[in-house]
Amino acid sequence: MRKVIFAINNTIDGYADHTTVIADDELHDFYTNLLNDVDAILMGRKTYQLMESFWPVASKDARSTKSMIRFANIFNPMRKIVFSNTLKEVKWQNSQLTNRSLLEILSELKNQIGKNISAGSLSIATQLLKLNLIDEFWFVVQPIIAGKGKQLFDEFNERKNLKFIGLNKFKSGVVALHYQKF
Repeated sequence: MRKVIFAINNTIDGYADHTTVIADDELHDFYTNLLNDVDAILMGRKTYQLMESFWPVASKDARSTKSMIRFANIFNPMRKIVFSNTLKEVKWQNSQLTNRSLLEILSELKNQIGKNISAGSLSIATQLLKLNLIDEFWFVVQPIIAGKGKQLFDEFNERKNLKFIGLNKFKSGVVALHYQKF
């Protein structure tokens, strides 16, 4: 059965903000490898708008590295399901706007044949965590103390024990911690 995987960049003090991370080639390669086992991404409006503002044109941006372009080539054609009550349309390749319930959409996806499903935003992951529907977690800890931002799982107030699977260390000081639910 398809697993739900959540991977997030977060700072040492627990803030999750895509704009404050060390986004080097090693990190892009790591995320590209994770996406090789995924064929659908669930995202909220904010994450969709952040990602959609760059990745569709990354291959044409002179600042893009080969690693960034490889990531874009995997990410852009992937199915993206965007949960929003305020967006009127989504134009990014293979994006689908929905206002249906997360549980309804996820149930349909899990019953289909395919690769794993990614929870691609903190708001979606928090809802899935409350429903105990995330199978694997990747906490990509950045060697940064941000001091402000969106707190990781700030709307989740229960204890959740996870099983440690392993870790990846990067030259930049980033550490990716891999866990599964019990």
